[in-house]
Amino acid sequence: MQRRSLLKGGAATVGFAALGGAPILGSMRHAMAQAALGSEQLRTIGLSVTVQDRILQDFKKQSGVGSVTGTAATYPDAQTKILSGSKDFDCWEIIGERLPALVETNKDAPIPTSQLKNWADIRSTFTTPSPKWPAKAQITGQIWADDAHTKLFMVPAVYNYDSIGYNPDLVSAEEANTWTCLFDDKFRGKSGLNTDPLIATGQAIMAMNTLGLLDEKNPGNPSKEGITEAAKFLIAKKKNGQFRALWGDFGELVNLLASNEMVVSDAWQPAVMAVKAEGKPCKYAVPKEGYRAWAIGPAMIAGTPNKDAVMAYADYWLSGPPGIAVSEQGYYSPTTNIQKVMAPDRYAFWYEGAPWKEAPWRGINPGDLRDGGSLETRAAHVAYWHQWPDQYDYLIQKWDEFLSA
Repeated sequence: MQRRSLLKGGAATVGFAALGGAPILGSMRHAMAQAALGSEQLRTIGLSVTVQDRILQDFKKQSGVGSVTGTAATYPDAQTKILSGSKDFDCWEIIGERLPALVETNKDAPIPTSQLKNWADIRSTFTTPSPKWPAKAQITGQIWADDAHTKLFMVPAVYNYDSIGYNPDLVSAEEANTWTCLFDDKFRGKSGLNTDPLIATGQAIMAMNTLGLLDEKNPGNPSKEGITEAAKFLIAKKKNGQFRALWGDFGELVNLLASNEMVVSDAWQPAVMAVKAEGKPCKYAVPKEGYRAWAIGPAMIAGTPNKDAVMAYADYWLSGPPGIAVSEQGYYSPTTNIQKVMAPDRYAFWYEGAPWKEAPWRGINPGDLRDGGSLETRAAHVAYWHQWPDQYDYLIQKWDEFLSA
């Protein structure tokens, strides 16, 4: 609509607007925003958890952005690319713990919450600190760029509480419900461990705490001594043939669990669901020590020429619909908008601990419950949130020794 056309409408147009013309004006604003985004592109990098073509294509359709490309990469690989000065990406779908790698090297461009129309519906997990941990030891102390909480280093898009995937035909729940099972001699050669040192080291420390070998209060930020002992422990287990694989890719994890090459492994819950969807037995443990908590989301790379596209993409993740795709894999959406768009029975299953009411679907049968229970139940059983360790350089040094052992 042109300005002249609006003016020609005169009083009638004004009257129409007063009676409900706002949708037309809203549509105009949306069309103008789409036109502006049409000259931009989105080039994102991150785990295949969030960098999914179906999600990117839906974002392109909904936003009108000119083009989208996504690169799947592990966190260490993505970090190396970005910190080395690559200009190939506009945003990194980063895990909260690695934000200091961007911030301290001036590679992060904070996103104002005022540019996120869906921010008002964010869960309190991301705005209100828990008294259980210091601020920097939880996600609320990691994502904010200012004390006034008006700018975000990273906009949360997906989060979860990670545990252990296991074959219930070969491993009992009692055996699996502790992080020590990954290092149990009973599963030598059949155990898996994530290739990310910030994940694997914390898990080893939790197991060592349980075994009485360490007493580290925060496995996500271990002391230098704790890292030294964890490295010795991991090296000894590796040399003894404990690990079938150090996995880093979702598909690799699914294949190893489905084939029974691994019967226990630290795992993402969607991988367990994918194994069940193949008709193979797989469950997700409830470790007595607690879950590992994390959150992933878009962080804008400083100097990107596509700022509006990145902000639109971050807001899109909070709109609701993209949360359906990841929720039905076994993750959580950080926005309450998910409840508005997800089928009520499915929301009840994935978020509220209710039994499955639909026909059998991807290995889920009527009456089944989500492993671990409701979001509220799982959130109350967190051992620690991932964070950037104070002894990061030393941890990486010891991890390299483990890899080369």
